[in-house]
Amino acid sequence: MIAEDSVVIREGMARLLHHHGHTVVAETGDGESLRAAVASHRPEVAIIDVRMPPHHTDEGLRAAIALRRDHPDVGILLFSQYIETRYAAELLAGRSGGVGYLLKDRVSAVEDFLDALERISAGGTALDPEVVTQLMRAGRRTDPIDALTAREREVLALMAEGRSNTAIARSLHIGDRAVEKHISGIFTKLGLPMSQDAHRRVLAVLRHLDQANG
Repeated sequence: MIAEDSVVIREGMARLLHHHGHTVVAETGDGESLRAAVASHRPEVAIIDVRMPPHHTDEGLRAAIALRRDHPDVGILLFSQYIETRYAAELLAGRSGGVGYLLKDRVSAVEDFLDALERISAGGTALDPEVVTQLMRAGRRTDPIDALTAREREVLALMAEGRSNTAIARSLHIGDRAVEKHISGIFTKLGLPMSQDAHRRVLAVLRHLDQANG
């Protein structure tokens, strides 16, 4: 089925798919109708534009996430001119296959589009390289470790070595109060809960080691 608010694009895509032997069981132009149509027709693949009515922001993408949760056997192909990273990672992380995200302007041949559909229907993936690049950049921006200052990173690295506040102060040639301030900043930026400092130190170190090993 096809979920695209542009009637011209939607009907043109339907004709293309019919011409190449595919059956389009439903067409819709908004997210709510999309979810209802999938529940009714259970298509092999739903082709969905990211931005649809009423606000033309990320309605299609959010509908796709709901479909992936409620109908995991239905393949999802986001086919849009926009890269929306806010929810795309959630969609792609749900399970390993049956999902794709292609940019309209970068599909250079009909065969490439049809091949992507076949792969998604078979449980594979079809991701535009530019989408992958943007998601990786977004992931780096949202990693809490990246919010730490250079000094906070030094303090965290020494914490990972098991050093006490006094030992950290001595190593960095700063005062104990400065170390405490940096550690407090680390806890806050990493979103660690208020609890015993020893426990939070362990959690902070685990975050540090996780990024270093990644």
